[in-house]
Amino acid sequence: MERRDYLLLEIEKIGLVLTAIKQKLFGGKENLAITVNKQMEETKDILLNGLNFEFDKFLTLDMDESIQYLDSFNGFNVENTDELAGFFLGLGIKDNSSPSKEYLEKALQLYTISNLKSKTYSMEREMHIMKIKNALESI
Repeated sequence: MERRDYLLLEIEKIGLVLTAIKQKLFGGKENLAITVNKQMEETKDILLNGLNFEFDKFLTLDMDESIQYLDSFNGFNVENTDELAGFFLGLGIKDNSSPSKEYLEKALQLYTISNLKSKTYSMEREMHIMKIKNALESI
């Protein structure tokens, strides 16, 4: 029972950190003076300090390596993988510079991982996949 409680706490912790990051990057407009680069650096710091998640390293991993990397975190479930995919999708669409393709490809990879791991079909996930594929075709 203790292990289950610990795992639930880890899942919740990951979810909270990802939600905070999404809110910081895509939420309100109160920090208009902050540059995108500064926001990205702060986001990387939050991931590294809050979860020991290395953003730049993760961005370079292929599908199998990404699965192994995510599996190394206690509590990184399908919902948190979808949340992380949404984060990368938001970066890919928000950022009109060259890295946007890289972010969109990582988001697609993460949604694919969610599809592989999930026991249920998600219409929302499929809609995101279609959105990413359309965006990648236009790049």
